[in-house]
Parts: sequence; structure tokens; C-alpha cells
Amino acid sequence: MKNFSQIIETAQRTIVNEAKTIENLASFIDDEFAQIVNIILASKGRLVITGIGKSANIATKIVATLNSTGTPSLFMHASDAIHGDLGMIQTDDIIVCISKSGNTPEIKVLLPLLKRGKNCVIAMVSERNSYLAEHADYVLYAHADREACPHNLAPTNSTTAQLVMGDALAMCLLEQRRFSSEDFAKYHPGGALGKRMYLRVSDLHSVEKSPKVLPSQSITDVIIEISSKRMGVTAVVNEQNEVLGVITDGDLRRMLEKTTAIDTLCAQDIMTKNPKSITLDDMAITAFEIMEKNKITQLVIADGSQYVGMVHLHDLLKEGIV
Repeated sequence: MKNFSQIIETAQRTIVNEAKTIENLASFIDDEFAQIVNIILASKGRLVITGIGKSANIATKIVATLNSTGTPSLFMHASDAIHGDLGMIQTDDIIVCISKSGNTPEIKVLLPLLKRGKNCVIAMVSERNSYLAEHADYVLYAHADREACPHNLAPTNSTTAQLVMGDALAMCLLEQRRFSSEDFAKYHPGGALGKRMYLRVSDLHSVEKSPKVLPSQSITDVIIEISSKRMGVTAVVNEQNEVLGVITDGDLRRMLEKTTAIDTLCAQDIMTKNPKSITLDDMAITAFEIMEKNKITQLVIADGSQYVGMVHLHDLLKEGIV
């Protein structure tokens, strides 16, 4: 077995080391950063982000974040760029070049080609006195004093700084564009995040699963209705289809704890009055929040006082809302 205390100490030191690098980034946010945000906002083109090595990996993540928050972006590998991928760059595109040193051979070959196209070039570097920083139009200064690696070799602090700077850029663009939660849902329709934003109670409602009984119906009728609709609940409604209450499996169990003379009882005797309700137009996530707050698993769907149906926690779980 390896030394547990040494492993723990190394992990903690790495986290603290990277946290200090991130904390220092705040002091590098200046007027030039704000100017870069405004230039991107005013652009009619896309944001093309390029890099090599670990910086290329960070670039792909930044592209993904930007695309999902309203800034059209694409990734171009710095090595592939000089072998044909430069053709993806259009006239109005802005280019962000990510490099820790800003002095790699690939960047030195690529940058003059980018400048020849007269595209705006933004450098994201750790060194202001680098070739990339000195020849770019603007600089995003993502400085890291050293890496968390004990040999100061493996990209750790520097790539974390790049990632955080990319997030800062994306969030500024998001806010300035007034990118809403509804906009966010448009780009995430397949996942739980998207469903929380666009799925409504009407999308979950099934007419076939709308259990209901009249207040005068017998307990036997209640049990049959609950069992047949498989929702563990039934609404109690009057002749005008107005909601009077609900009866759940729990209500039936509590009734049997008090008496077994069910022939003398009817639905209105054991129903819970004034049940929690929701409308078809409400968001599905709102239904879940009401259930969670009130510690219940079903909600009445109503249109004013009119009964429409039921929504069950299982419906939300099946859709991946929670």
C-alpha cells in the first residue's frame, strides 16, 4: 500500500496551487478584456478558437461552452490549420489563439497566415512578452506562475487558467446578449437541463390516466379506480367535474387502521380536501418542486376549478427531469 498521507498531501497541494492561479486571474481582467467582449458582440462572424497540445483540448471545451450559450464558435487545430483547415475561416470571423508560452513553432507559422487574412486575432497566453502576444491584436492574459506539476512540466495551472478565462469570456457574452434560460433550452433539448426548461405538464398528461370518482361512490369503487389507473390516487369530483378532493393509497391504509366497516363509508368521507394542483401550461419542473416541498408524489391537474387529470412523480422521473 502506498503512503496515504503523502497521496492526500499531494492532491491537496495541487488543488490549493491551482486555486491560487485562478484567484490571480481576477486582477488581469481589465479594459482590454471588456474591449474584446464588445468586439465579439459586434462581430457578424464566428469565433474560431485554435491551439495545440493541451491548449487544443481546452479550446474544444471553450467552443462547446460558447456554442451552448449563444456565441457561434468552432475549433481549429493549429497543426491542421496549416494543412488545409485555414479554409474554414471566413472574412468576419474572429480568431482566438490559445498557447501557454506563445512561442511554439506551430503558432509562429500559423499567426502570420491568420494576420494575412486580416481577421482579428486574440491571443490567450500566459506570457505577455511572447511572439503570439506581441503580434496579436488583443490579449487575454491567462497567466500561471508555474505548474502544479512538481517538475513544472505537465500543463495543470496553465490549462486551468485558460479554461477559467474562457468561462469568464463566455459568461460576459451570455449576459451582454441577455441569453435567457429559454434560449439555453433551445440548445439543450435532449438532456435533463433542456427538459427542465421546455417540458410542460401537458407533455406528461395522459387522458387515459385521469382517475376520478364522485363523492357518493363507495370505497370499493375508489379502490377499483385507483387500481385500474395505476397512479396510487384518484380525484373526487362533483357532477360539474369540479375538484373536491383526492384519495391516495395512504388514505385507504389510514382508513383501514381506524375501521374495516368500509360499507358504511363513501369517497367524501376519507378524501383530502383542497389538494395541491397545477395547470397543463405549468412547467414540469414546477410540478416536481411542489411535490418535493409538500412531500407528495401526485398532483391534481386543474383548469380553474375543473378537473383535468393527474401528474405523478414517476412521470417526471421517467422523463429525466430529476
